[in-house]
Amino acid sequence: MKFPTTFSLKQIADILSCEYVGQDDYPVLGMNEIHVVVNGDIVFVDHPKYYDKALESKASVILINKKVDCPEGKALLISDDPFRDFNKLTTFFQPFVPNSQTIAATAKIGKDTVIQPNCFIGNNVEIGNNCLIHSNVTIYDNCVVGNNVTIHAGSVLGADAFYYKKRPEGFDKLISGGRVVLKDNVDIGALCTIDRGVTGDTTIGFGTKLDNQVHVGHDTVIGEKCLIASQTGIAGCVIIEDEVTIWGQVGTNSGITIGAKAVIMGQTGVTKSVKGGKSYFGTPIEESREKLKQLAYIKKIPEIIKKMDKK
Repeated sequence: MKFPTTFSLKQIADILSCEYVGQDDYPVLGMNEIHVVVNGDIVFVDHPKYYDKALESKASVILINKKVDCPEGKALLISDDPFRDFNKLTTFFQPFVPNSQTIAATAKIGKDTVIQPNCFIGNNVEIGNNCLIHSNVTIYDNCVVGNNVTIHAGSVLGADAFYYKKRPEGFDKLISGGRVVLKDNVDIGALCTIDRGVTGDTTIGFGTKLDNQVHVGHDTVIGEKCLIASQTGIAGCVIIEDEVTIWGQVGTNSGITIGAKAVIMGQTGVTKSVKGGKSYFGTPIEESREKLKQLAYIKKIPEIIKKMDKK
């Protein structure tokens, strides 16, 4: 998430009422999670296991719950609860704005785009030319839809990330301030759910087609000309490269990569990253030929046992 203008380190510290290490006028341009952070951003870390990763990341400012040596050229924000304060920044820069209209006044709708009855189009949504949005579609604030896009009935773009911190009193939600971005020529089936990024974008690339009842988690990036069949569940922070085919009822772990032109057969559990250009099947996932051989061998076990018993 980029801020509307450059803020100083002191201004950010004042918003959070926290200590800081660095020059008062140190420039801060935005905020992001560790996997998408860039120079000028704030990143938060609240567990010693990830201190080094955050401090050595591309982030310019580290929101941290311990006083540590500040890396050269960076700045620190010292907080007793970085998770809470990261939420505070999201709420400050991307507050929820209620809307009483079914199509917000700030939404931009392109030429020859058709929006069927009972849709909700949120604040600052951008929809390109020649799109067809079927009835009962919901597009949350700030989402972007390209040209020649079709979204079928009942689909939801931009719901919150499924991201929580366990507290003694229950689960504390990480507030989502990101977007969903659909590139040109994308088709979204009926009853699909595509969650917004926490601070960045959940992106579906040019020409990709989703069947009905597909879920795409927060900050996932799907490449160009992919085919994803019904009842597939894609977790958060997944990278799916170009021209991947995913058949029905596939589920993935978070934070993995599926290589270009891979084929994932139905009911596979994608438990790890896989290379492109190959076919995969099973849980845990393996190349399909190898997995099918294993299943054939398993079927022979009763026959082998009978032969052993006769001896």
